[in-house]
Amino acid sequence: MAEPAYTVPAFRERAPEGMQEYQRMAAHFGRGLVHLQEELHRMKVATHEQVKNIEITREVKGLSLRKDVPAEVPKAPDFLVSLRSHTVWEKTPVKLFCTVSGQPNPIVKWYRNDVAIEPLSAPGKYKIENKYGVHSLIISRCAVTDSGVYSAVATNPQGKATSKATVCVRRPQGGGELSHLPGQVPLLSSIHPSKLEVTLLDSFGVTFGTEGGSVSLVANIVVVPDLPNLPPEAMWYRDDTLLMASRWAEMSIGGGVAKLALPHLNKDDEGLYTLRIWTKDGTTEHSAYLFVKDATPSVAGAPGAPMDVTVSDANADYVLVSWKPPNTTHEAPITGYFVDRRKSGTKDWVQCNDSPVKVCKLPVHGLTEGASYHFRVRAVNKDGISLPSRMSCGVTAAEVESDVEGVPSAPGQVIASRNTKTSAFVQWEAPKHTNNLMGYYVDASVIGSKAWFPCNHRPYKHTRFVVHGLIPGDTYVFRVQAVNAFGLSEESQESAPLFIDAALSTPSAPYGISLLNCNGSSMTLAWKRPKHTGGSKITSYYLDKREAESVSWKEVSPSPAVHRTFTVENLTGGVFYEFKVQAVNLAGVGLPSEPSKAFACEAWTMAEPGPAYDISFWEVRDSSILVQWRAPVYSGEGPITGYFVDMAKKGSSDFVTVNAEPVGHCYLKVTGLESGASYVFRVRAVNDTGVGKASDVSDPICAKALPGTKDIVCGVDEETGDIFLNFEACEISETSKFSWSKSYKEITESSRVSITSSGRKSKLTFVNPETEDLGVYSVAVTDTDGVSSSYSVNDEELKKVLDLSYNIRHPTVPLKTELNCEILEKGHVRFWVQALKLSSSVNYRFIVNDKAITSAEGCKISHDVSTGIIQMTVEHFTKANEGTYTIQIHDGKAKSQSSLVLVGDAFKVALKEAEFQRKEHIRKQGPHFSEYLSFHVTDDCTVMLVCKLANVKKETTFSWFKEDEEITVDVPPNPMSGSCSLPIPMFSRKDQGIYKAVLGDDRGKDTSVYDISGKVFEDIINAIASIAGSSASELVLQCTPEGIRLQCYMKYYTEEMKTSWCHRDSKISSSEKMRIGGTSEMAWMQICEPTDKEKGHYTIEIHDGEKPHSRTFDLSGQAYTDAYAEFQRLKAAAFAEKNRGRVVGGLPDVVTIMEKKSLSLTCTVWGDPSPEVTWFKNEQEVLSDDRFKITFEGGKFSSLTINSVYVEDSGKYSINVRNKYGGEFVEITVSVYKQGEDIPEPKLGQMSRPAATPKPATPAPQSVKTPTPSIKSPTPTPPPSVKSPTPTPAPKSPTPPRSLRSPTPPRSMRSPTPTKK
Repeated sequence: MAEPAYTVPAFRERAPEGMQEYQRMAAHFGRGLVHLQEELHRMKVATHEQVKNIEITREVKGLSLRKDVPAEVPKAPDFLVSLRSHTVWEKTPVKLFCTVSGQPNPIVKWYRNDVAIEPLSAPGKYKIENKYGVHSLIISRCAVTDSGVYSAVATNPQGKATSKATVCVRRPQGGGELSHLPGQVPLLSSIHPSKLEVTLLDSFGVTFGTEGGSVSLVANIVVVPDLPNLPPEAMWYRDDTLLMASRWAEMSIGGGVAKLALPHLNKDDEGLYTLRIWTKDGTTEHSAYLFVKDATPSVAGAPGAPMDVTVSDANADYVLVSWKPPNTTHEAPITGYFVDRRKSGTKDWVQCNDSPVKVCKLPVHGLTEGASYHFRVRAVNKDGISLPSRMSCGVTAAEVESDVEGVPSAPGQVIASRNTKTSAFVQWEAPKHTNNLMGYYVDASVIGSKAWFPCNHRPYKHTRFVVHGLIPGDTYVFRVQAVNAFGLSEESQESAPLFIDAALSTPSAPYGISLLNCNGSSMTLAWKRPKHTGGSKITSYYLDKREAESVSWKEVSPSPAVHRTFTVENLTGGVFYEFKVQAVNLAGVGLPSEPSKAFACEAWTMAEPGPAYDISFWEVRDSSILVQWRAPVYSGEGPITGYFVDMAKKGSSDFVTVNAEPVGHCYLKVTGLESGASYVFRVRAVNDTGVGKASDVSDPICAKALPGTKDIVCGVDEETGDIFLNFEACEISETSKFSWSKSYKEITESSRVSITSSGRKSKLTFVNPETEDLGVYSVAVTDTDGVSSSYSVNDEELKKVLDLSYNIRHPTVPLKTELNCEILEKGHVRFWVQALKLSSSVNYRFIVNDKAITSAEGCKISHDVSTGIIQMTVEHFTKANEGTYTIQIHDGKAKSQSSLVLVGDAFKVALKEAEFQRKEHIRKQGPHFSEYLSFHVTDDCTVMLVCKLANVKKETTFSWFKEDEEITVDVPPNPMSGSCSLPIPMFSRKDQGIYKAVLGDDRGKDTSVYDISGKVFEDIINAIASIAGSSASELVLQCTPEGIRLQCYMKYYTEEMKTSWCHRDSKISSSEKMRIGGTSEMAWMQICEPTDKEKGHYTIEIHDGEKPHSRTFDLSGQAYTDAYAEFQRLKAAAFAEKNRGRVVGGLPDVVTIMEKKSLSLTCTVWGDPSPEVTWFKNEQEVLSDDRFKITFEGGKFSSLTINSVYVEDSGKYSINVRNKYGGEFVEITVSVYKQGEDIPEPKLGQMSRPAATPKPATPAPQSVKTPTPSIKSPTPTPPPSVKSPTPTPAPKSPTPPRSLRSPTPPRSMRSPTPTKK
């Protein structure tokens, strides 16, 4: 439910009992009921005056009869509760209260502006009351002229005391003398709204919203008569300003609801909202504050948005924009503001100032005359820019401003006082230098938190403010800052700490008076405490009695009752009596209860017990409630043996018994309730004779836990090991106390437990917990709405916490790791243990083979408190160090021990590793390999042996070896580069072997050995296969005289690669029919003498150890037909080349001969069939004669013989050998010189060259085109006419040789086989 709105910070008015219910009934019965109400009112007033007169008369008589009461000590008048000032609206009532003590009782007179108030001088205007020392002055229908200083003067023979207060009566803005409030809407008929009786029922309370959100303020009303066409006239105000319907505020009234909707919340909307409705007696109104907090900034740390942007009219092209600064509590100070403008009808905002302005106003120039503008403002600090303010509404009249500059001075003393359970009333003194003050910001802080938060987000104009939304039971301090156009003042001094609780007032009326026992001359009564204690503990109760037929009340006893049960003595048997009770607290005597039922003073003689009483509810949760009660005063003829508890839902009379068997104690936990449902209970006591009278029905209780409810927590103190039950209350008052119970019997003094409480927390600590401490423990917080909880301590729980307590009282050092060992560089061995936590005073020792070890040369012991590590380092680890290692730790009271057994195989492993690390350390003192030899394959399939070096210098040498033979490399290694590599191109099986890299200088030598064989060789081949397979081209068809060849080009191929050929998914093995081979550039498969069986799909797969790389060719259809035809042609051409006529040998290139000698040119020829031979001289055929003799013997030997040569016989001779397949033409140069001449040297170019004689009938060769186009690959696909890599004889023939070069670039890298020195 919404929090009641703040109206007057003094005592609250209370409507007469039953008035609200009456008003609801009046809404249904209409106008006739109104007249009945007026009549009843007149009767009640008359009766009240008669009863009051009779009561005063009897009171005077009673005082005169009490002569046996000893006289009290005379005392001067003293105001226990002083008058408080009020500010009220015109036409509304106000009530002034004060509480006066003194002996004898003082007489109080009332004054206004030092003029005595006479109620008879203005009938109905003033009403003066006095009851039990509480004096009140009621002013009905206040007028502005009623404003003034009112004083109450108390006088008795011992002296005089005065209390003063100011009453300020305000008229609504725009209100005139002749009207109550301004009416903005014309009436719909001749009936004026003041003829309607309007009652406010549930009204809006203090509301909290956020910028950018929406909120609705709703009040439910009852209108008599309820005319659909004439709703009441309602007006909404914010901080005394009448609101009009707009886009920012939507108003409606009708259907019993008055509503104000704020659809686009902004900090401009924060303030005190008042709903005022015309009614028959003037006006009825309700007020509550709306708080609007800043929206989440777009940038963290940015300030809140400014507010109240106004525009003052100056001239045609100039306006003055002003605004109010936002509050800053934890944000950085504001450094300036940006002002934006927008023309009406457009959506684009234009920034008016280039740099932030530090004052909350800015003259804006350059505006278009006659145009309408809107303005908004953004605040700036070091973290960013705020969200924009609400845009201005229009131009207003310019205000007169003074020349004073600067922020106001700080406000004066801040005083905070109680208001409600969640709010506080804060007042302060105005600053000495206001400097055009705009208002104030109020901040609050919880004691101990040091964090301030804003209480209002819009400057508040007055020097008093009600802060809402506070947490009951917390203590706050407050501070105030003044605001003007130049910013915020310094903070005021903090207020005194204020505990948040309801303001002090008199308690409400007790209720539920019941009869517990009667013996014929006395009655024992009980009653329920008031629902509202008035913020102070109830100290006592006054009882009055009367006979049922009498109208006068008589005080039961001059001494008030301290408890809520009382036995009234000296009663007359057989007479019916009525009783009423009043509660007393520090503020005074509260309202009297309603008269009880008429109880007959007749002795109880029934055998069954009387009623139980004082039913209370604790530990209220969503599905369970603990019901408690007190045992009956009258037990009947025997002792009470148990109780039955009955339950019914609120509004129902169908009670159900909760417990099947009576319980022997005065409490019962009822479970299985419906969450949010309300229930009533009653209790019946049982004795041996039967079930007694039921108790009065309890008040309704809702099965719903209080917000923030917490339960008891059982724990163990980490320092002392004490076992405790801890409880934190969700609600507390200044007078609250924690009441602990065991089995719901209050623990007062006990040697078994101790109880400590502070603030909201209370702790019950067990002194020495044992089995007798088992049970249900509960705690209740007094003066709250039933804050309580319980906890059951059982055997299992007790054992668990006892074990934990023992571990704390007998602590061990918790270890994160047990004792370990690790081998460090240099061969040192480190023994270490890590604790979760160590103190600076920790003590420890290492024990090896039952001998304590101390830190000395060769053994270092240390610890680190921050990490919790304790370690011992053995610098020279040898066989003598085998054994058991133990560490013992003492840290305060805590102890711990951990051991490590290092013998046998475990010790051998550690010793081996230590020796290795020692050698490694020595090795690294000179040049060494930081990374030993390894391989990687480059993108062109070159295998690289690589290693990384460290600690080298210019004089360091580096050498490569294979099988202990040094390798000479083209580029000498450079150790200073930090790495060296050996390339192995065209890698194959011949490159297997043991490779060695040797590094050395005058400081030492290091060697790295790499065995390329077995698995290493296979890994290298797979790496090559991966790169080669990825680069493989599509299969290419090439015809040869032997058959059809399929070729796959790649970056590198070697027969060691796992390559397989398949035909129609069947693997092909190399044979005479299917030959498989390759070169460094490609892999091939040749089909010798192909037939139709060899048609189909062919696939090559290159495996790299992880995945295959495959290429496919379809040798069928036209592709096969064309390839087969080309194969036949090439086969025929090869046959012709083989069998053509040719000169096998015997002829020289040049012949030099002396004149007159005989010359014989003889050669061997061959051809199948046998060739024809023709001789030529200077291209002329030579015929056989006497000098030239031509012979051809056996088809093999041909000769040309010249007898007696002459110089004229010199020249170019040639022989033409040919048959049907072709022939050959061979030239010989013959030089004849005369006797006595020098032998001539043969000239260059005169050497004989065989010239092939083309055969016209043989067609030129043509390449076979593959039907499947090749895809792009890293290696270009060669044309189909590439010459077969298989070497064949190349004699001259009519068929020109194919000399196209392979598209794969030739490899010029040298062989990896090292050159041996």
